[in-house]
Amino acid sequence: MQFNQRNLMIGGAAVAVLVVGAVAGSTLFAPTQSHVGETPEAHAAELQAGGESEHAEEREHAGEEHVEGRVEMTAEALAAARIGIETTVAGSLTSEISAQATVAAAPDGEAVLTARASGAITQIRKRIGDPVAQGETVAVVASSEAAGISAALATAKSRLDLAQSSFDREKRLFDEKITARQDLEAAEAELGQAKAEFTRSQAAAKAARVSADGASVFIASPIAGRITFVADTAKLGSYVSPEAVLFRIADPRRIQIQAAVPVTDARRIAPGDLATVESATGEKLAATVRSVTPGVDAESRSATVVIALTAGLDGLQPGQFVRAHIKPKSSAPVEGRFVLPEEAVQSVEGRDVVFVREGDAFTAMPVRVGSRAADGSRSLKD
Repeated sequence: MQFNQRNLMIGGAAVAVLVVGAVAGSTLFAPTQSHVGETPEAHAAELQAGGESEHAEEREHAGEEHVEGRVEMTAEALAAARIGIETTVAGSLTSEISAQATVAAAPDGEAVLTARASGAITQIRKRIGDPVAQGETVAVVASSEAAGISAALATAKSRLDLAQSSFDREKRLFDEKITARQDLEAAEAELGQAKAEFTRSQAAAKAARVSADGASVFIASPIAGRITFVADTAKLGSYVSPEAVLFRIADPRRIQIQAAVPVTDARRIAPGDLATVESATGEKLAATVRSVTPGVDAESRSATVVIALTAGLDGLQPGQFVRAHIKPKSSAPVEGRFVLPEEAVQSVEGRDVVFVREGDAFTAMPVRVGSRAADGSRSLKD
């Protein structure tokens, strides 16, 4: 039987769908007590105890014709069983996907600070929560390695100066036709090697942020933001190694939303889909889907959808929990179908049915279930 407008109208009255909850479902369709493993004597005693009430029901319904798939319930019985009535309407079922999400720092919005050379901390200029400008020094480490880097740079500079002087002399003598070309070429090759060595030494000193006197290295932030973490080892006099993380910096303006979405829903999402991020205070912020991870988290069994906010960054900090609502472009609203609460669709003998009201009786009508919305609503196919 198809669930169309004709089936919804009987005798000019609107047809309603019986919403059967967990309690009502067990009352109508399942025995309240299992008799598996019960002895015949015990079962007979149970039947005898309830025989009087059963005979009363038989006398009450004597002469009534039993119709398969039909349940009769008065208004009082519906109220006692806490069964609700919903009127079906032809509507639109949106395929919005809702998921829990976390505010996280964007890849370019977070930085870890380490000492580029081993040594002892001599200065700490910032504390947790302090603002930091790009390139600003957070701490200073006295290091013998810094002295070695500085010495290598000075040596390379001296060699470069000597090679440049030799080349200039050979060039002048060659122009005056006093020396051979091979002497000029040898001086030119030596100058090239000296330049390469100086460039390497200069880059090493810059990467380590060696001080001008060559005694220390500076720990500076590559981004602007605030200090969100200070290691326990970040204390005056502490000896630190190059791989130890001492500080973390986060830029609150550079954040992203990471939503955990079931795999079946993640397949419908694509970069560019519109989204809304709902904060803990109920504020809704416009956003778009930036990317969807191709893999699945081993623990949560869900895919990660990265959402970029288009406005309204104030008040969101990395680590906060929010809720994301995503509207996939590939899932247009389903128009013209009947939309029901998910609880209204029941499974009877392996078939999806809804119970249609006819007076004080409800008849099980087979249906084909279509799309499911984020709020649990289901559409019925034609």
